[in-house]
Amino acid sequence: MKHVLAIDQGTTGSTCLMIARDGSVKGRGYREITQHFPRPGWVEHDALDILSKTLEAAHEAIGQANADPAAIGITNQRETVLLWERSTGTPMGRAIVWQDRRTAERCAELTPSAARIAELTGLVTDPYFSATKLEWMLSDKRIRARAESGELAAGTIDSWLVWQLTGGRVHATDPTNASRTMLYDIQKMQWSDELCALFGVPPQLLPEVRPSAGDFGRTRSDLFGREIPITGIAGDQQAALYGQGCWSAGQGKNTYGTGAFLLMNTGTRRGDAGGGLLATVACDAEGKAAYALEGSIFIAGAAVQWLRDGLGIIGSAQETEAIAQGLDSTGGVYFVPALAGLGAPHWEPEARGTIVGLTRGSSSSHLVRAALEAMAFGTAEVLEVMRERGGASFTDEGAPLRVDGGATSNDWLMQFQADVLGCPVERPQVIETTALGAAGLAGLASGIWPDASSFLATRDYTRWTPGAGVAAALEGRQGWDRAVRATLSWARDSA
Repeated sequence: MKHVLAIDQGTTGSTCLMIARDGSVKGRGYREITQHFPRPGWVEHDALDILSKTLEAAHEAIGQANADPAAIGITNQRETVLLWERSTGTPMGRAIVWQDRRTAERCAELTPSAARIAELTGLVTDPYFSATKLEWMLSDKRIRARAESGELAAGTIDSWLVWQLTGGRVHATDPTNASRTMLYDIQKMQWSDELCALFGVPPQLLPEVRPSAGDFGRTRSDLFGREIPITGIAGDQQAALYGQGCWSAGQGKNTYGTGAFLLMNTGTRRGDAGGGLLATVACDAEGKAAYALEGSIFIAGAAVQWLRDGLGIIGSAQETEAIAQGLDSTGGVYFVPALAGLGAPHWEPEARGTIVGLTRGSSSSHLVRAALEAMAFGTAEVLEVMRERGGASFTDEGAPLRVDGGATSNDWLMQFQADVLGCPVERPQVIETTALGAAGLAGLASGIWPDASSFLATRDYTRWTPGAGVAAALEGRQGWDRAVRATLSWARDSA
């Protein structure tokens, strides 16, 4: 039986799955990567650390499966960007992560150009995206000179991995990742000379854009014992959308990872961005470019990670379900986890994490439950706008919201999410749909699956519907909205 090696290079670590033709996971490897915070609001990754950890996870997955992969699919944290030498493959410094806010002031200066940027890219002018990060890297005159002379290459993490896996033979990305750089014209589906000029990015730095289900070269033979074709690439959220089978207009999913990302396929029609939503590029059933609306919530699971690593009030994320179940409510405590600014639908880069409603009776358990509720309330905020602008049919009688990501293993949270949204929530048996989406694209291009429907034929779902907790959830939502207003007021009051 043929297998696809799916590489899911995420913000906190690299997961690799060996997925058989029948859709089952035969091998799994994971390695956490180091987070670097050199200054407040700055977030960086060591690209060589990413590469080595990814290869370790890949070999672990292959070893468990005891089989050779017939193809490789790659999915990745999206807007994270880096520069490297073409001659040696050596990074010119750490990668700047999508969560990084160092270019917030520059984005504010770009306000007069914001409407034009949105027209070309479907994006808001925010530090989240790659262009101002790359502009910041090129502010060093020596680095700029080398970039202009053609000595350097730039790219998101997918193109960095492709470069390294192919031994520098291929410098390429796909439309879904390109669409997140703020340098790509999503109407013409090509790099924008106008935007490259605006941000001072030499076009020769950028990778070739190839179809998501397509040819991205072959790996070096010394990495896996033979050359393996790389035949699928998509940014993590678009890969999850594909892996959930949301290939047609009106279908959508939410991924609860480091952040939470709600995407709805709009087909061949570019969605009506605005109201905090982005228009972006996704994939149709054949892996060709399609459009989607996206709401990006910067912090979701990362808030739980902060409770574990920053405050030390939990030992693992798995503890949170029992803690939440053991309480009737948060006791009036609300946590707006704007630890990296607020994304959709507010887009306030100066926002910071806010906890309101504390009393002498408040405990660490109340804060844990508030962090979980924040994921559901933030999703509800975005879905409301998507219903208004995108015609989403997520209702009790309509299409379910499909969900994936690590936090969806929390059954309490999934029921709470259904109660808050007022629509069914469906979780697949294998929640790593980001990796599955990359595998599906790669397997489709390499002939392992004859079509997308064959890829999803064995998928099973668990379903939650709105229940007895709806009234309490809606009451909690009112308190959440008040807490968000407080967060925004603090961010915008510079006096």
